[in-house]
Amino acid sequence: MLFRFSLYGFLKNQRYFEPFLMLAFVEKGLSFLQIGVLFAFREVCVNLFEIPSGAVADLYGRRRAMVVSFAAYIVSLATFAMSTNVAWLFAAMFTYAIGNAFRSGTHKAMIFDWVRIHGRSDEKTRVYGYTRSWSKLGSAVSVVLGAALVFYTGAYSYIFWFAIIPYALNIVNFLGYPAELDGEQDAPVSFGALFSVLWESLREVAGRRPLRRAVLESLGFEGVFHATKDYLQPILRQTAMGLPVLLMVSDMKRTAVLVGVVYFVLHVLSSAAARQAHRVVDAAGGEEPAADILWAVDWLLFAGLLASLIIGWQASAIAAFVLLMAVQNLWRPALVSRINTYSTPEMGATVLSIEAQAKSLGTMMIAPLVGWAVDTTGSFWPVAAAGLTAATLVLLSRPFGRDSRAA
Repeated sequence: MLFRFSLYGFLKNQRYFEPFLMLAFVEKGLSFLQIGVLFAFREVCVNLFEIPSGAVADLYGRRRAMVVSFAAYIVSLATFAMSTNVAWLFAAMFTYAIGNAFRSGTHKAMIFDWVRIHGRSDEKTRVYGYTRSWSKLGSAVSVVLGAALVFYTGAYSYIFWFAIIPYALNIVNFLGYPAELDGEQDAPVSFGALFSVLWESLREVAGRRPLRRAVLESLGFEGVFHATKDYLQPILRQTAMGLPVLLMVSDMKRTAVLVGVVYFVLHVLSSAAARQAHRVVDAAGGEEPAADILWAVDWLLFAGLLASLIIGWQASAIAAFVLLMAVQNLWRPALVSRINTYSTPEMGATVLSIEAQAKSLGTMMIAPLVGWAVDTTGSFWPVAAAGLTAATLVLLSRPFGRDSRAA
């Protein structure tokens, strides 16, 4: 199953559009505020479906939930490719959000169930980090293919069409998952049962201090990360336009080359970080001490990014973005492992979906504000200011030197 889990991550991350998504929206005439609102709309939709989708996965079967997820992704990609106005972009974001809602939390719960069933619970961070490393390698391959498509076609629409192929292959991959990973299900299933699972999971998160804290930290770390990470793209475009190379080709093609190189390095580094996440946890002495260290590193990198953007050092700003994404891939496996440690197996997918909803809530609040600030200031420094503020607040509230596992 490690092969299928890794294949899932590899195919899932064949998002040829991802390194160019913000640039594609800018080309369609959207302001950064409009892009932020579009991202916020996606997160609102994710919030509407996130927790119910996790409960549905726990009750009706996780494999079915994953098939629904990737079918929604395929519809979304086709809509993005054909969109000619903002209304169609919102429709595409809606179906993409449905895909996200049914996927996030569900597949992680399947991995952790497999780990538990096969008596490897002490390796959960290592196993999840290993599969995540394949996801990041898939992203590295995706960047090369996406950059090549943009360079040779001179258009962004093709990257959406070609991404449909690996997503369809992943549906085939799910058909080979064993039924034991569907989770324990009781039939018949009623709305009352669905609400019961949801309510008990919410009580579990609210009633356990370490679980509640992990979910709130996800709002700060992951919410800011997903609201700001795509601003690397316009910074790369600015840099590419100023480089004295490839002067015979269009700005779009020059940008595609630089995006391809930087994002390839970024994803290779992120893959290595994900694979070594368990070592960071072990070296730190546990998941909570590791979180302390990673939050401190996050603060330092956002401070460096802020200084670089204010001064105008684009190379160091790009480096800071790359390192922040590597840190996120150390953070994510450790966070998911923390949540899995404090929650029960029966509600695994639902609790992880609550965490994903918290992340979406953070992105929903931050993305429009950052977009408005970038439009207003005409600079990208508000991107770093948002991350620095979140890291500062969390660091000031973390229980350093105390037992953060206390209920």
